[in-house]
Amino acid sequence: MKKILFITSHRPNRAPGQRFRFEQFYEYLESNGFHCEHSSLISDKDDINLYSKGRYVQKMGILLKAIFKRLKDVARANEFDIIFIHREALLLGSTYFEKRFRKSKAKLVYDFDDSIWLGDTSDANKKLSWLKYPGKIAKIISLSDMIFAGNKYLANYASYYNSNVKIVPTTIDTAEYKRNPDSRRKDGKVCIGWTGSITTIKHFEFAIPILTKLKEKYGDKLVIKVIGDKNYIHKELDIKGQGWSKENEIDELSSFDIGIMPLPDDEWTKGKCGLKGLQYMALEIPAIMSPVGVNSDIIQDGVNGFLANNETEWVDKISTLIEDEIRRNKMGLEARRTILENFSKDSEKGNYLRYFNELLKV
Repeated sequence: MKKILFITSHRPNRAPGQRFRFEQFYEYLESNGFHCEHSSLISDKDDINLYSKGRYVQKMGILLKAIFKRLKDVARANEFDIIFIHREALLLGSTYFEKRFRKSKAKLVYDFDDSIWLGDTSDANKKLSWLKYPGKIAKIISLSDMIFAGNKYLANYASYYNSNVKIVPTTIDTAEYKRNPDSRRKDGKVCIGWTGSITTIKHFEFAIPILTKLKEKYGDKLVIKVIGDKNYIHKELDIKGQGWSKENEIDELSSFDIGIMPLPDDEWTKGKCGLKGLQYMALEIPAIMSPVGVNSDIIQDGVNGFLANNETEWVDKISTLIEDEIRRNKMGLEARRTILENFSKDSEKGNYLRYFNELLKV
């Protein structure tokens, strides 16, 4: 059996980019001749310290532990046929470990799903941003034998540094992602929802003027729900953020009637892979998204969701869905069909197997 070592920052089932890009394929790969081993750096206890302001002593401890872990990975690199690196081997500006992996007998696959060469440090770690070096991404790409890029924009960037680039979209396990009808509201109110993290809550903020107008228009008929940042509060809109948990994720998302994905139009967001929208759509929730990057490829405006260019369009299109439950349901069905055909685990799993076999010339 061939062996793959997955090099990641986060433990399994923690980070959406990992879960929806490759972790969900482990079982399939195992059943097709590839043993998968996951090597992560950040524990559940580390999460608290890493994403809190200050705590520099604890963060130094996390770094030292991470370096030791990667040294162990380098020492056993020759035991593997493929080393698969998601984003980076270490949360620093160094490419030391990628270079060491390159010298092993294993083939090197590099996977990325954001414009990470631009740099985007969380608010909690702004003072440590000098430790990062986003320019290292080009170096890692050039060191690798194959690149998995989450969309065309990322693939175009990678192609400047490597000729073996595959576009591998973020996908949803549709066998798991099925809407729970018991989670839907039964009080006649309409729930507009957003899901994300403490690092992307700033994108939700782009919707505040829109949601304010909708709240003024519909009053108590409207409920706004934010999942991913339990510390987020917006008193005027009666929003108290909820923390994310893998166990409750589908039930919580199922309570949305409308899902939103607002984004600024900049170089960073052009690299986004549309995960929020894909999650909504897989659960038959009509999504309204900014027409940025891959979103315009996912959404057929007015059929399986809506694209909104400006505040007026956002308000008008959300209003249409608030007022028309039949259209919400019809659009939701079209949305899930899109996921099943183009952005599902089942539609993409064969490509993972093919690309890995191609790399090893099986």
